[in-house]
Amino acid sequence: MLRSRCTMLLLAGALLAAGSWARAQPAATRPAPSLAILLDLSDREIALLRDGKAVNRWPVVIGAPETPTPVGRFQVQTKVINPVYQSTSSGQVKGVGALGYRWIGFHNKGPNDFGIHGTPWPWWVDARAAVSHGCVRMRNEHIEKLFAAVEIGTPVVIQP
Repeated sequence: MLRSRCTMLLLAGALLAAGSWARAQPAATRPAPSLAILLDLSDREIALLRDGKAVNRWPVVIGAPETPTPVGRFQVQTKVINPVYQSTSSGQVKGVGALGYRWIGFHNKGPNDFGIHGTPWPWWVDARAAVSHGCVRMRNEHIEKLFAAVEIGTPVVIQP
């Protein structure tokens, strides 16, 4: 039985970026802070860590028992503004807004993409529900802050 997971179509315009050559910079006197995303499934809470310390924490929705959020060590693979949702089982496209207005992709499994994204249903986040198809849902105002803070390659650690 094919299960629908959070899958999206990436709009070409969302991935275009202006390219430029970077000039060499002098070595910093202090190393850049180490950022990571930590998701605690039992508490249904996500944290942005800087140098191992939580600088922000937010409530989340996680995967339902039959479609759980994957556990393990991942890293941010994609960042998309205004992602478009498409079901892997029906092919139905729901358009912009079904995934909120930000997508942070961290894992691919076959045709399924797993990510952290916004939601048009904030009451599920407030309830810290386990109702998604494996993705992590955040309030739109929270995902915007997390999205702005992380880069491609930022570690994502998901613990039971």
